[in-house]
Amino acid sequence: MAEHDDHPAYPVGLRLNGRRVVVVGGGQVAQRRLPALIAAGADITLVSPSATPSVEAMADAGEIRWERRRYQDGDLADTWYALVASSDAAANDAASAEAERTRTWCVRSDDAEAATAWTPATGRSEGITVAVLTTTSQGRDPRHSAAVRDAIVEGLRDGTLAAPHHRTRAPGVALVGGGPGDPDLITVRGRRLLAEADVVIADRLGPRDLLDELPPHVEVIDAAKIPYGRYMAQEAINQALIDHAKAGKSVVRLKGGDPFVFGRGMEEAQALAAEGIACTVVPGISSSISVPGAAGIPVTHRGVAHEFTVVSGHVAPDDPRSLVDWQALAQLRGTLVLLMAVDKIGAIAQALISNGKSPDTPVALVQEGTTAAQRRVDATLATVGERVVSEEVRPPAVIVIGDVVAVGVDIPAPLED
Repeated sequence: MAEHDDHPAYPVGLRLNGRRVVVVGGGQVAQRRLPALIAAGADITLVSPSATPSVEAMADAGEIRWERRRYQDGDLADTWYALVASSDAAANDAASAEAERTRTWCVRSDDAEAATAWTPATGRSEGITVAVLTTTSQGRDPRHSAAVRDAIVEGLRDGTLAAPHHRTRAPGVALVGGGPGDPDLITVRGRRLLAEADVVIADRLGPRDLLDELPPHVEVIDAAKIPYGRYMAQEAINQALIDHAKAGKSVVRLKGGDPFVFGRGMEEAQALAAEGIACTVVPGISSSISVPGAAGIPVTHRGVAHEFTVVSGHVAPDDPRSLVDWQALAQLRGTLVLLMAVDKIGAIAQALISNGKSPDTPVALVQEGTTAAQRRVDATLATVGERVVSEEVRPPAVIVIGDVVAVGVDIPAPLED
């Protein structure tokens, strides 16, 4: 490949829907870039002997194909776009060389000057995608690209298009509730703190698309907890928050939903307080109300339900660790909203029926709520255990039990811009 000179990069928007894309390496860079490629509709193959838990979850969900091996010559055949981001320098060189031979546009995370394409700093606002690249005779400046991107996007959001001064904040930790998954449902404050972070410790259920907007210098730590699979222990998460804050970094703990609704946010706040570390709590939209709403189900409705109760279903009713009074819940006339209960719903339904709840009580399961993959499965207490299996419902899913399920309406998708 020819040496780079002072000629600027030519900007172009790639239309990758249905087209083959190969990602080499399953680490932090892939974790940050894959959501945008998935959103673009690309036919993605990951080539890597290992992957982060969040990337593994994408493969398990069928969003990407994962070939668990090292790169081999020929892997880029018939490929439109390649992202080379492994920790193996020799493999990166070989993949880059193949891309050059096959005229495949190729981004390299380890050596931008050896790449044929660069990933711009991107942001989105109301159907507009902003992409910024800066190139000078001294080379690329990704931090400046990100700062310009942030100024434009913020101007679009508040209607001024005025570039604000770069914000900085003191070292410490922000526990940010990211909402149910749709990146537009994070709070303005949460998004601002995320943009100012040096380190982001992210859950699998947080708004993962926002990770692609972070400048390259931001360290992203994968704190995913895959149900009955790989996970980062809570003690390790607490220690990472403490260590990075003590190192003078601005840290964001990006969590799905709200930090204090089954999010173990208070455990993290207590660990930080014990070390004398400043902590900011940014509430988030809880999936317990937002996901049913997105599926057209009101958790309360006049003349139907005057109350709703949110319950964790991560342990079965007969488990000695359970703190839930299922007998009392069965007597309530309002709505029950269950989180983390997909694999226990059969036992939970039986416990409710045994304690007096009608077997005909309507039930709705909303999987991947507020995201493009959202789907709703309806049942009754008598049939929900079988329906979960037959419909292959998988976490994350919010389960709504009560007459409000029958009140709900199909909410039409928004019009295309």
